[in-house]
Amino acid sequence: MSKPDPSFEEASQQPQKGVIAEFWDFVIHNKKWWLTPIIIVLLLVSALVVLGGSGAAPFIYSLF
Repeated sequence: MSKPDPSFEEASQQPQKGVIAEFWDFVIHNKKWWLTPIIIVLLLVSALVVLGGSGAAPFIYSLF
């Protein structure tokens, strides 16, 4: 029976990164800079959807 790969054991002991850190590493290492504006627009639209169902809705609708 073979021993497990030592790099796998080292990786399992490292602290896990958050979603934003994982995305940032992906963008930097794979040169996918065009994804950044898409993600920003999706976050802004989702913030409008969340705030649209709250007490801030009348203020948001008056902006448009």
